[in-house]
This record gives sequence, C-alpha cells and structure tokens, in this order.
Amino acid sequence: MAVSNRKASIPGEIQKVWNVVTSVENYTWRSDLSKTEILNENQFVEYTKEGYPTTFTVTLTEPCKRWEFDMENTNMRGHWVGTFTANGQETLVDFTESVTAKKLFLKLFVKSYLKKQQEQFITDLIKAVQSS
Repeated sequence: MAVSNRKASIPGEIQKVWNVVTSVENYTWRSDLSKTEILNENQFVEYTKEGYPTTFTVTLTEPCKRWEFDMENTNMRGHWVGTFTANGQETLVDFTESVTAKKLFLKLFVKSYLKKQQEQFITDLIKAVQSS
C-alpha cells in the first residue's frame, strides 16, 4: 500500500474551502477532470480528461472538519481522508491518500503518481478559492 500526505494553507475561509472541495457536481475547477457523475448521495464517479472513471464512496462527512471516502477503479483501490482547520482567513488542509495498486507493475509508480495528483489538487484548489 502506498500512502501520500499533503498539507497546505489555503487562503480562504473554511466554509468556502469546504464548499469547493466537497461540491462534486462543480468539478470545473479541477484541471484533471472532464466530468463527474453523481450516483447517489454517497457515491460519485470522476472521469479524467482521457475519460477514465474512478468511483468514490463517501464514508464520513463532518462539515468543515473531515471528509473521507473509498475510491476504486480498474488500477487501484484506496481511501482518502481530508481534514480542514480554520486559521483566521486561511484554512489548513491535510489530505492523506492510501492506495493499493491492483496491477503489479503499477506498484512501482503509485506513490509518485499520488504525490503529483495531490500537488495538482492543491494548486487547483487555491485557484478555485481565490476566484470564487
């Protein structure tokens, strides 16, 4: 299992940051997605720009504090935990992804892939919060 953690200070109030991250239907701030599909109140699918789907199942929601979900596609399965802490006009986020590759050759690349994805997510999140 590969684990990747990314902490960041996002310039914006916690409610705004929370709303951007958890608003699944408003995915346009994400530079890596082409669309999302809501299956039910606890499940959704994200599609990469190449059309590759990943299914997410929300396992815990504590508004403006913690959001967790399981994720799975044909290459991996895992769990994501995001915590949110108010710090004046900023929000401290702490995102941890734990992923198991389903294919042997992917195990070599999964950790670096997670780090790259987390960096892009934070970059996109900062832009989205500042523009909203």
